[in-house]
Amino acid sequence: MLTVNALAAPSATDALVRTTVQRRDLGPRDILIEIAYAGICHSDIHTVRGDWGPVPYPLTVGHEIVGRVAEAGAEVTRHAVGDRVGVGCMVNSCRECDNCKAGYEQYCTNGNTGTYASVDRDGTVTQGGYSTHIVVDEDFVLRVPESIPYEAAAPLLCAGITTYSPLAHWKAGPGRKVAVVGMGGLGHMGVKIAAAMGAEVTVLSQTLGKKDDGLRFGAQHYYATGDPATFEALANTFDLIVNTVSAPVDMAAYLGLLRLDGTLVSVGAPPEPLPVQVFSLFGNRRSFAGSSIGGIAETQEMLDFCAEQGIAPEVEVIEADAVNEAYERVLKSDVRYRFVIDIASLR
Repeated sequence: MLTVNALAAPSATDALVRTTVQRRDLGPRDILIEIAYAGICHSDIHTVRGDWGPVPYPLTVGHEIVGRVAEAGAEVTRHAVGDRVGVGCMVNSCRECDNCKAGYEQYCTNGNTGTYASVDRDGTVTQGGYSTHIVVDEDFVLRVPESIPYEAAAPLLCAGITTYSPLAHWKAGPGRKVAVVGMGGLGHMGVKIAAAMGAEVTVLSQTLGKKDDGLRFGAQHYYATGDPATFEALANTFDLIVNTVSAPVDMAAYLGLLRLDGTLVSVGAPPEPLPVQVFSLFGNRRSFAGSSIGGIAETQEMLDFCAEQGIAPEVEVIEADAVNEAYERVLKSDVRYRFVIDIASLR
């Protein structure tokens, strides 16, 4: 076992503290990654604060991870020592169910192994990327293209793939009108990716405070959802709406913005239920869907797409000791647009 420095939540109410976690001995198909940067996702905060259910404390979170291969098992073929690699929201799956065989490990019917707060193959609780090193099976390690700025690459492993996957599945592209709800860590990536795919992109945000950014990221239109006139002006407009916010929204109002056969996809995950009146779906044969992250192959596809298109998240790099302040700022939407921890400050 390898003991490494980490940040962990002792409970739902305590601040994160410096500690150590254990990493398993390297198996023949395992990779030891020396972590360089770890992004802060809203999911990290929901998890450590118990918003989504019981948590195995103490817990180290973090599922937006980039680093370099420090050591590789004897049977590893996909990656070599020194390679620039990444790890996202999962580190294993059953690999035997129909979904896994189809490349949808995120929808493993036996439950994939999350990067943190899951039971690993050795029976221990997985601990995430707010740490100096992690050991991961090579099949769940991604290649990070050199052209993506190192410190900005980490959020692609969650925020990037979480927005890329529904945009690709519902065929965002030329001739399609796409709305992105929210302009936070997920939303700003949704705007950049949808625009790069060739869609006509509209941002729907609470206010116009980030309008200049939204237009700079590739949106053609930007509306304030705090203005009731927005929902009248945009009724029956969009082929696809990607809802990225982690708070309750008026589902009927947003469904009313869809044109014939349009789809509203939620990728944000508020703790509260989102009530949907079935009559909101009848008009225009609308659909309401959810989307998780992507499978490993699709995540690699997303990384390569971002490298080709010159897409990277907007990040604010912080040291490890600033993580608790960063959490509070995330909850206040006071970040443009993703915090990334410089893991060198943990060593």
